[in-house]
This record gives sequence, C-alpha cells and structure tokens, in this order.
Amino acid sequence: MSNIWKQPVIVSLGEPPVETAIDSVQAAAWAMIEDWPTEDGTALDRALLVFAAIDAGKRKPEEGRKAFVDAAVEAGILIRA
Repeated sequence: MSNIWKQPVIVSLGEPPVETAIDSVQAAAWAMIEDWPTEDGTALDRALLVFAAIDAGKRKPEEGRKAFVDAAVEAGILIRA
C-alpha cells in the first residue's frame, strides 16, 4: 500500500496542529488511523475502503487521493490539495 500520488495533499494534523504533506496511500492510511481528529465519518469510512481496494489492485492510487481529500474536508483539516 505504498502507492505514491502525483501531488501531495497538505493537511493540518496533531496537537498543536502541524501542516503535514501526505503523498501516498500508505501515508494517508497511517494518518487516518493514528492522527485523524474524528473516529467516524462517511468520507473517512469510504476512504479506508478505497485504500483496501487499491491494495488489492482493484482501484487506482489517484482514486485514493480523491477519497482522502474528501475525508480531510469532512474532518475540517484540509489545507491544500
């Protein structure tokens, strides 16, 4: 699950918040599991399912990037995509 994206997504994670560049499916999954500010959300759940499909070879990494951006918007932490 280390599929690199063409362009990173910048999010604000942690306490205090720090701008973090997420550039792969693996980095996105770890951020969502370890540092995500919410535990529930439709876009969060969808992104994790898309990541699993990418890992299984059924989806493309850029679909994971889009799902991650949607989840970051849902969580209110997107800075730049």
